[in-house]
Amino acid sequence: MADETVSTALTLKDIAREAGVSLATVDRVLHNRPGVRPETVRRVQETIARNSFQPHVAAAELARGRARRFAFVMPSGPNPFMQQIEAYLGEMSAWLSARRLSVEMVTTDVFDPSVLAASLETLSGDYDGVAVVALDHPGVRAAINDLVEAGTKVVTLVSDVPSSRRHHYVGIDNIAAGRTAGALVGRLVGQKAGKVAIVAGSQGLRDHAERIFGFNQVMASEFPDLSVLPVLEGRDEDARSEQLLARLLGTHTDIVGLYNVGAGTQGVASALTGAGREKQVVFVGHDVTALTRRLLLQGVMDAAISQNPGHEARAAVRVLLALARGEPILSEQDKIRIDIVMRDNLP
Repeated sequence: MADETVSTALTLKDIAREAGVSLATVDRVLHNRPGVRPETVRRVQETIARNSFQPHVAAAELARGRARRFAFVMPSGPNPFMQQIEAYLGEMSAWLSARRLSVEMVTTDVFDPSVLAASLETLSGDYDGVAVVALDHPGVRAAINDLVEAGTKVVTLVSDVPSSRRHHYVGIDNIAAGRTAGALVGRLVGQKAGKVAIVAGSQGLRDHAERIFGFNQVMASEFPDLSVLPVLEGRDEDARSEQLLARLLGTHTDIVGLYNVGAGTQGVASALTGAGREKQVVFVGHDVTALTRRLLLQGVMDAAISQNPGHEARAAVRVLLALARGEPILSEQDKIRIDIVMRDNLP
């Protein structure tokens, strides 16, 4: 498990230190008082702009009380979508600082319920709010409930644990996403009959389980000539996903469609190309990353169901902040949309 601080609260003293002036000088510049040289005014203003510092917001937050700490519990390992969320949180540093917020990253094995639960247990009493990419498991549910009981605001991110006492879920409608994937695979396969493979990280992740459920709904009701094979669980790991899919492709020569529910995308693509089947199998996955963009352009991947990682990061912070303040959660704070991205409409 590793911690990484994304930001700390930025103050007028920080602005004064960076600009190389006194706190009194910063105050004069902010209130347009005389007695400051034009060059000094320019330097202070540039420092404020460079840090996106909002003194009026900061003052309002100061009046609300102490600074707040949030933790984001994220999967360890190279998951491009999760890395995008982390990157967007880093880009929010000025916004966070102006509101006296700090966000710390806690990486852990979210596929192992005992490890994830233990990671959550270590956070009790140290944070005002926790956002967690959660496994739907009794041990994890109990750890979430203990955090809530201790007074911590808890938001599930990307993957939900609805039977827990978590305060809110931030993410897409994963059943709808799975149904969308099913419709894409079925329509792109066309009139061919055959088998469809599914690669998931883990069916213990609620978002993966719901996507699979929605996918199977559409397959069963709208595409009776397509037979869905048992789910392969690659733990979002490239090597494991490649190995499992390569074995399946060798066993079933009539696979015509493939749905990759989570990450491990490079491994899935490598298995397809290694078998020489990348032009024969319709491949639908999730998220627009540097990798999926390249696979779409190459024609290895046919479509990606995209959710905006920046919006998801911002929504999770805003919801935690609203919960910490005791304010209502606005619909635009947590409404995450999905988009269908193909080679010809790549953003």
